[in-house]
Amino acid sequence: MNTLFDKIWDAHTVRVIDGGSCVLYIDRQYIHEVTSPQAFAGLRQRGIEVFRPQQVTASPDHNIPTTNQHLPIAEPQSAEQVATLERNCAENGITIFPIGSERNGIIHVIGPQTGLTQPGMTIVCGDSHTSTHGALGCVAFGIGTSEVEMALASQCILQSKPKSMRINIEGELGKGVCSKDIILYIISKLGTGGGTGHFVEFAGSAIRSLSMEARMTICNMSIEMGARGGMIAPDQTTFDYLKGREFAPKGEEWDAAVERWSKLCSDDDAVFDKEVTFDAADIQPMITYGTNPGMGMAIDAEIPSSADMDTASKVSYAKALGYMGFAEGEKMIGKKVDYVFVGSCTNGRIEDLRAFAHFVKGKKKADNITAWIVPGSKEVERMAIEEGLRDILDEAGFELRQPGCSACLAMNEDKIPAGKYCVATSNRNFEGRQGPDARTMLAGPLVAAAAAVTGVITDPRELM
Repeated sequence: MNTLFDKIWDAHTVRVIDGGSCVLYIDRQYIHEVTSPQAFAGLRQRGIEVFRPQQVTASPDHNIPTTNQHLPIAEPQSAEQVATLERNCAENGITIFPIGSERNGIIHVIGPQTGLTQPGMTIVCGDSHTSTHGALGCVAFGIGTSEVEMALASQCILQSKPKSMRINIEGELGKGVCSKDIILYIISKLGTGGGTGHFVEFAGSAIRSLSMEARMTICNMSIEMGARGGMIAPDQTTFDYLKGREFAPKGEEWDAAVERWSKLCSDDDAVFDKEVTFDAADIQPMITYGTNPGMGMAIDAEIPSSADMDTASKVSYAKALGYMGFAEGEKMIGKKVDYVFVGSCTNGRIEDLRAFAHFVKGKKKADNITAWIVPGSKEVERMAIEEGLRDILDEAGFELRQPGCSACLAMNEDKIPAGKYCVATSNRNFEGRQGPDARTMLAGPLVAAAAAVTGVITDPRELM
């Protein structure tokens, strides 16, 4: 009667502390330049070494520029953070994929891509979107800086076990609907607190039909509905994705691993603390209109009314719409767009770039649009070039940039100017997330592509 989450969590519980907290063993820790410096400083102050450096992997991603990566980083604070990460890794024997190297990229893109992320693992990183790795059947979640230090020192962290939740998506997806639309739809229905206190397993026929990269998009944004993390049971799609990757098992070890991974699923009679089912046919291409990922709607719908909200909700709702410059009852179709950003750990994989490039092929970028097309890793960049995607983008008036977190969170040079509207394939549309007073509309790569060639919010199905 165990869920997939129970099986992995319980297998990694070293012991349960009085009061219920668990000492949880961590199989792999990922680190980057933003949340690790304080942790290493803490270890030095206490005279403690990294316990198992071979189980830690680093890659700078948040602060790095997405152009001219062969040059020194111009922004002093970013340069110092990246240099500090490289120094800490060298001093502690930790593998790092430095900027410009063939393995560099967003940490949540390169983990699965290299085969470091594998089913059944517990994985942590000082980054909330660590939940991405759950797509391969892992218990993966973000941790705070003090926990980064704890994991470096002991390969364990202290955690309370979350409740379990299953979200089923059944049926076939409609024309022009991608995985980003699925997760934006779920969050729009459940709200940004719908998964609070839970670890979510995504299941159902529509989920099983998705590619690995599409599954990563869904698990990536599970935390945007308040969940501790998201996961999908590994299956043949998972095994086919992992086979032959650099750090995946080889030969007889591979066969043994697949046999082990094949048992990682929720029992037929497993009971979840919460369970929800949606019909895939109800999901349309989505876009957000407000300042949190829960404020999403079908692209051809009208911005919802606040008539049924309580007073406090009406106030925050009005504030969000005021910030965005929108009003209740308006259509999003036809609204002005200034920037389009395709990338991030949500939608910066090769399938996302393929979808965007194939959509804009034979078309031209709208004159009013500034577009940043940013691969999630050097490997994705290489594939985009080899497959001719860069040529398609060039012909349509777009530029393929170099890998990094880019305009997801304005910690580098890629910032959306104040007041400007950006259709972004990233994961958060908070006030100022992409730059002071920037206005973000979250969407999938097809909606982003439609906006990029028309200059306004456009239903991609009309151009397909």
